[in-house]
Amino acid sequence: MRRLPTDKRNAMFAVYAFCRHVDDVADEPGEEADKLARLAEWRGEIENLYAGRPQHLIARALAAPVVRFGLDKQDFLAVIDGMEMDAGRSLRITDRHHLGLYCDRVACAVGRLSNRIFGIDDETGARLARALGEALQLTNILRDVDEDARSDRLYLPQDMLRKHGITETDADAVLAHRNLPEVCAEVAVIAQGRFDEAAALLATCDRRRMRPAIMMMEAYRRLFVGLSRRGWHDLDRPVKVSWTEKVWVMLRYGLF
Repeated sequence: MRRLPTDKRNAMFAVYAFCRHVDDVADEPGEEADKLARLAEWRGEIENLYAGRPQHLIARALAAPVVRFGLDKQDFLAVIDGMEMDAGRSLRITDRHHLGLYCDRVACAVGRLSNRIFGIDDETGARLARALGEALQLTNILRDVDEDARSDRLYLPQDMLRKHGITETDADAVLAHRNLPEVCAEVAVIAQGRFDEAAALLATCDRRRMRPAIMMMEAYRRLFVGLSRRGWHDLDRPVKVSWTEKVWVMLRYGLF
């Protein structure tokens, strides 16, 4: 990120600060009503931002990038929509469409904002944001199946669970079901396809402009490979990208 021109680097830091802030609102302990109220305040702040009167420090940092890079208000609002989905005490994803909507809000919208800053054309940027955003978010979901279930969150779609004979809606029961690995394996196939699509799209882009996206994809792809090698029966066994692999990604894709 630090190799970006100053205006792009500052814009990415501002977008990251916004995403981190609203994500913290959704994830921190507290009552759902209080979280939703704070996220609603951010909806108002985004409206203020686009009306030229931002109040919050982060919104003020976004003011120049919004104008300079033509950042879409709907993408900021989509991120808030995604945080509202995560703000409740429990969560169930009903079907593949619902999963796609969730991924679009919490990941793809961030990709669309980033791609505007990186400076690629809107059509390629939108396709890349969808492919890479879903690849990254599905990897997160597969990594955190055990942890999320213990927090009463099931991001694996209910229709996909039923397809594999899992009719229970209780998170612990789903986690203990013998067919759960089959569901994870099916999601992994989708994720692999998204990684392949993202890699193909990035190959058509200016490498220098898209260096941060390439590094993110490569780091996550290594996490995904590690998860796939571990398999889907020991979901409580953590998988991480080693420090050595992270350094190699930084040197291979960040410097050259």
